[in-house]
Amino acid sequence: MSRSRRIRHSLLAVAAIPLVAIPIATPALAVAAVSATKTYAAESGPGYGYGYGGSVESYGGAYGGGIVDPYRQSLGTSTAAVDSEPATEAESTGVVLINTTVGYGTGQGAGTGLTITGDGIVVTNHHVVEGATSITVTDPSTGETYAATVLGYDDVHDVAVLQLEDASGLPTVATDQDAATQGEEVTAVGNAEGQGSLSAADGTVTDPSTAITVNNEDGTTAELSDLIQTDADVVSGDSGGALLDEDGEVIGMNVAATSGSAEISGYAIPIDTVLDIAAQILAGEESGDVEIGGSGAALGVQVDTTRSTLVVGVVEDGAAEAAGVTEGSTITAVDGTAVAGIDDITSVLGDHEPGDEVTVSWTDAAGQAHTATVTLGEGPVA
Repeated sequence: MSRSRRIRHSLLAVAAIPLVAIPIATPALAVAAVSATKTYAAESGPGYGYGYGGSVESYGGAYGGGIVDPYRQSLGTSTAAVDSEPATEAESTGVVLINTTVGYGTGQGAGTGLTITGDGIVVTNHHVVEGATSITVTDPSTGETYAATVLGYDDVHDVAVLQLEDASGLPTVATDQDAATQGEEVTAVGNAEGQGSLSAADGTVTDPSTAITVNNEDGTTAELSDLIQTDADVVSGDSGGALLDEDGEVIGMNVAATSGSAEISGYAIPIDTVLDIAAQILAGEESGDVEIGGSGAALGVQVDTTRSTLVVGVVEDGAAEAAGVTEGSTITAVDGTAVAGIDDITSVLGDHEPGDEVTVSWTDAAGQAHTATVTLGEGPVA
């Protein structure tokens, strides 16, 4: 079935939200990393560069434990009671739990994924892993947990592909790539509210092909088209989970839901779209909206943007720490290029990959000049 037949030209005027449950950890130190693409920080402050590309906003004063979810369902304005129950073994087959660490240990996120090969290829939403500095995936059928890396992603269509380390013989999802039909019975399965187990919510397809505008927590918006709309109660943490048909086969991957109304509408990316993007990533074909790989090169420092390249935080075990860079230092050159601000640093790092060796020059707090060769680390998932 061609994608073009299902794409609408008009966008629904709904306040849709991506669905990542974010438990916040209390950090010992708010650290960040200058990477090839962005500056990442655990908290905002006057002049501190920060941002997680839309998946995790600045934490502000939200430290102290508990569940703080930037994309929580309806932000308290919905009167709907969520109708779900624990997923059965059949509904859970091939569906996995995803947990991410963000900000080098300063926060955590939770979502869902779909296993498509027995050796550990998992698809999920890009926004589930965006900003992650480490990713683990748990198979709820066995309790086995695997470290995962991002092989590639398509942020426009909100799809990412993961590889689980040392995985074999995993159960996989059964898929049905036929187009969804109006009124057919469906079940949304996912890691609802990041609870660490799978829940199932029944419903019907209310629109087999629609388009929406997604409102991100940072105030930006994104347009998603060719989505399956359902009245199943899809909530935070369900992102990347399964939308099953009445035969228990996956017809879509959960991606967003409406907020601010008495009734929940969930949205899923058709599974044929997901598998097409996954096939391109697995083939290593970087074209269109597809990016191969997940993380850029990182120096491992936080820089105060109001004071040139003054280092206000150093990532533990990062490249800068290994070289001897300390808080209060000022970075003066990277890879032989003079730098005067974050943009200069990221421009240089953009020409490198994690594992590359570069020279870094800095002046410490006492005014002593230093130069060292460092091995660049991995930054958060772009």
